[in-house]
Amino acid sequence: MSEDNRLSISGNIIEILDVESGESKAGKEWRKQSFVVETSGDYAKTVCFSLFGDDKIEMLGKYVVGRHVEVLFNVSSREFNGKYYHNLDCWQIQSNDVSTNEVGADKEEDQVPF
Repeated sequence: MSEDNRLSISGNIIEILDVESGESKAGKEWRKQSFVVETSGDYAKTVCFSLFGDDKIEMLGKYVVGRHVEVLFNVSSREFNGKYYHNLDCWQIQSNDVSTNEVGADKEEDQVPF
């Protein structure tokens, strides 16, 4: 997917779901975690994003419910039995919200060296 197809949404994390795991038909193990963001404005929406793989799941560990974030994601669809199912696959989470503490975040780059 080209960079032009990458999308972003900003809002507050309202729910972090449990990690799911399983095994593909090819016998490969997988892990996935989802989280829900609520946008602001007159027509606020709730949007559920998925993170696949341990490196992406680890990225979510820095954030807590209530944190304002910008989610960068890709959209994909797949057909199953004549119906289409959509995925919002998060590939990056960003936050400029300094009013809420991050859990487990390493802020070494923000520290003065003396």
